[in-house]
Amino acid sequence: MSLFAKILIVLVALEFCYIMYLETFVTTSAATSRVFKLSSADLKAKHVNTLLKNQGIYNGLIAVGLLYSVFFATAAMEISRLLLIYIILVALYGSITSDKKIILTQGGLAIVALLTTFL
Repeated sequence: MSLFAKILIVLVALEFCYIMYLETFVTTSAATSRVFKLSSADLKAKHVNTLLKNQGIYNGLIAVGLLYSVFFATAAMEISRLLLIYIILVALYGSITSDKKIILTQGGLAIVALLTTFL
């Protein structure tokens, strides 16, 4: 795998760490409200707060998987591609069911990173 592909994959991992940070650690913040287009009252609702924290852990583990694939895995290319495809499919689903921009905001960098693994 090229150095450029590895750098992009690490950037995708950092993006997912940021998502985890918003969803898990600063769930009721203005930044979380702005990014996810949820009101402050919605973010403070116990069930929404719990769901976001759960989702945040999930996104953090995606980041861990990507970092593992770049720095430790013997099958780095396969693991990276699998996780990037997974991210893209979830972003595609989100763009169909929620907001069309999700394919670019959540999946855009992952698409570019995936393409670079084929160079």
